[in-house]
Amino acid sequence: MSGEQLEESGEAETMTACVSQKAVVFDPEGWVLVLRDAKEGVWEFPGGRIDRGERAIDALDRELREETGLFVSVERPVFTATKRRRERRSKLFVYYLCSVPERTPTVRISDEHSAHRWVAPAAAPGLNDRRRTALERALEDRER
Repeated sequence: MSGEQLEESGEAETMTACVSQKAVVFDPEGWVLVLRDAKEGVWEFPGGRIDRGERAIDALDRELREETGLFVSVERPVFTATKRRRERRSKLFVYYLCSVPERTPTVRISDEHSAHRWVAPAAAPGLNDRRRTALERALEDRER
């Protein structure tokens, strides 16, 4: 992947970033899974980083099993975004449309999260702009 290009003083600047994949997981009734981050208390979608040498889809499957205990169908990417950080490596987020064949009461969250909810998309609690946009794109793509 190429870095994000910025036009500053006539020269392009390359961004170095780690890739974080996130899953917007829907059940058959259209409810979406959100997790509460144990450290920051914000609601987010499950997912995480790709380990060195790991294929993207394999990494997302692994992260979903680690964070939720669920096996999901990863359908396709629906949204990407960057988060620039000065003191640490920036992040490139890739959000995927995902589904489960049935809503299971046995979501087993990891220590990274303190709670989970299946919610109607319009009622998804406190998502930041990036996460809200990812949810909107996933909904649009799901309805096609």
